Amino acid sequence: MKAIWNETVIADSDQTIEIEGNQYFPANSIKQEYFEKSETHTTCPWKGEASYYHIKVNGKVNLDAAWYYPDPKPKAEQIRGYVAFWKGVNVQR
Repeated sequence: MKAIWNETVIADSDQTIEIEGNQYFPANSIKQEYFEKSETHTTCPWKGEASYYHIKVNGKVNLDAAWYYPDPKPKAEQIRGYVAFWKGVNVQR
């Protein structure tokens, strides 16, 4: 799977995990140079507290377009160390 934004591959992995229709990419498959930590946090009742990244590519910024669970609840432990995308990030095979 590839995650593409602003015509640039920002993550690439054949070991994604699908949960609730979202592909979660292993953290080591994201291209760190395009990611900046955000101060945004949200809470999922069964996964726990999510943290976010802004994505910056070729001078454009996509705010809070990637999220991850640094300390997921036990039922979501399989996504520890994984990152998912939204806000126009195209995820494809």
